[in-house]
Amino acid sequence: MDFTKYQRGAARTIQAQDKPHELINHVLGLSGETGEVVEHVKKHLYHGRDLDLDMVAEELGDVLWYVAALCTTLGLSMDGIAFENLSKLRERYPDGFADKGGA
Repeated sequence: MDFTKYQRGAARTIQAQDKPHELINHVLGLSGETGEVVEHVKKHLYHGRDLDLDMVAEELGDVLWYVAALCTTLGLSMDGIAFENLSKLRERYPDGFADKGGA
């Protein structure tokens, strides 16, 4: 699946609100879902729990939804953001990541 298709599909489930409230909702949701991913990893590393990859994948899906919703509300393209990010990374790490190797 490409980001454009995902963004369009995710947009169908955005609760219509005025723009400031949509932004607040999406930013807080993104933060909360990111926190849930962090919590799974923390419990794995510091509490001896098995890392439940299915749960992590589900939470990452929720993170992705909030990224798509935020992009839609702001009129941004996830495809464009992904492209620009990879371009930046290629420039910064032309030979791939290496310790102390960033431009």
